[in-house]
Amino acid sequence: MEAMQLNQDVSQCVAVCHACAAACNACAAACLAAPDVEAMRACVAITIDCAQLCELTAGMLARSSAVAGVTCLACSSACTTCAQECVRHSNAHCQQCAAVCRKCAQLCAQMAS
Repeated sequence: MEAMQLNQDVSQCVAVCHACAAACNACAAACLAAPDVEAMRACVAITIDCAQLCELTAGMLARSSAVAGVTCLACSSACTTCAQECVRHSNAHCQQCAAVCRKCAQLCAQMAS
């Protein structure tokens, strides 16, 4: 039973990592289309970084990589930082990104422990 739960936990984390990467990429694209792109510079940078770490982590987890725990920790940290940046902006795409990042950060931290 425990192995089945672990597989479900891994599958859920992989799915959330993919969802977070998609939310981060959408947020970055929307920020780049904003009238004042300069004001969104930090948001664009962290969302791109977060999206890449989320995809890397999803792959590591799916492959049962020996270093998946390390990438989960990095992903959790990036997602937390991204959520903190996105929540500073009032637009819907940043708020949605922040919410998904918080969920991903929590799941990745659990997977790393």
